[in-house]
Amino acid sequence: MTGIGLGGALLLAVVLWPSQAGAADACATCHLETGDERLAAPARNFDGDIHKAKGFGCVDCHGGDSRATGMEAMDPGKGFIGKPSHPQIIQVCGRCHSDASFMKRYNPSLRVDQVAEYVTSVHGRRLRELGDPKVATCASCHPAHAIRPRSDPKSSVYPLHVADTCGRCHADAKYMAGYKIPTDQVEKYKTSVHWAAMTTKGDLSAPTCNSCHGNHGAVPPGVGWVGNVCGQCHTVQADLFKASVHAKAFAQMGTPGCATCHENHAIHPPGDFMLGLGDKAVCANCHGPDDKGGKSAVEMRALIDSLRVESDKAGSLLLRAERAGMEVSEAQFDLNGARDDLIKARAAVHAFKVDAVKQAVDTGLAVSAKAYGRGIRALGELGFRRKGLAASLVVIFALIVGLVLKIRQLDRRTDVRSRAGETPHE
Repeated sequence: MTGIGLGGALLLAVVLWPSQAGAADACATCHLETGDERLAAPARNFDGDIHKAKGFGCVDCHGGDSRATGMEAMDPGKGFIGKPSHPQIIQVCGRCHSDASFMKRYNPSLRVDQVAEYVTSVHGRRLRELGDPKVATCASCHPAHAIRPRSDPKSSVYPLHVADTCGRCHADAKYMAGYKIPTDQVEKYKTSVHWAAMTTKGDLSAPTCNSCHGNHGAVPPGVGWVGNVCGQCHTVQADLFKASVHAKAFAQMGTPGCATCHENHAIHPPGDFMLGLGDKAVCANCHGPDDKGGKSAVEMRALIDSLRVESDKAGSLLLRAERAGMEVSEAQFDLNGARDDLIKARAAVHAFKVDAVKQAVDTGLAVSAKAYGRGIRALGELGFRRKGLAASLVVIFALIVGLVLKIRQLDRRTDVRSRAGETPHE
């Protein structure tokens, strides 16, 4: 063997190949027999771990000799490190997960930049620069010995569980006391429209903690780029906001764009009530009835309300015609255009320009008016048909009465003739 030599090849084999723990790993046997739950629980949990399923064993992370039956199995000379320290956890996990060629043998789709991202995160920087022992590492989110694929409903990083996984630290006021950041994020998030979409509607693509903050490279969204984070999903609104006067004003004020009106973790379903200067209007937090912004907000609200009312009126009329048996399906389909324009108008609010809202509203009003006119004509035709039917019924009834009378008249004549033709028998 050339190049690295036989010894180097053997070393690479130890590092790069799983230990086949199912066949020869004695670590679990001893740990389960100790009677100490601290030692037994990891061995027991490991049965469901993705790494064991792929053929990895204890020594692949902890080092040592799994074939030894005594304390010599934990010989530091054989690479035994025991329970990895915080910095060691990153190195142990990264030894495999940062090696693209190695990971392709097990999961080619899995990213291999987790460690590179982690060192840029708030957690990674605090660990590296401050040696903070409380910051999250790989095992904080992916519980050692019980790691499952993200797609597994039992996984700690399954979409439904991400908030609780982050909350193990971030919702613990005592644990987070030294960091001077809120600990009500999970509580607020579980009141949000995003949580409802995930849990009630079953939409697992709905945003959760890592959707906005990142996972391995987790950082708090900065004031200047909150819109970029929200814009990953809400692209139209984000583009309109970036070009608006509020984008610059909010940045100068040090106020986060989207979150200023919609909040961050407790994001509730938006509605027209947020626009204008009403009791629940967010515009009223900064604007009054006498300034330009307040007047624009009131005007935009009035425009949107007008389209909503006209669209609903046309829809109700067409529904009435449909229930009466009239064919109005085409008009109902066309009216969807007005509802689309209502959505566009609501999105256009993020441009904070009355003209942008008015353009969508005017188009929708024209569609609504046309649909309403078709509904009126359908009901008019229905009235004409009913009148025609009534007239027809009157004529038919008159004919029936006439026929009955005629038949009776004929019957009487027949009777008279019959009686007149009778003669007595001699």
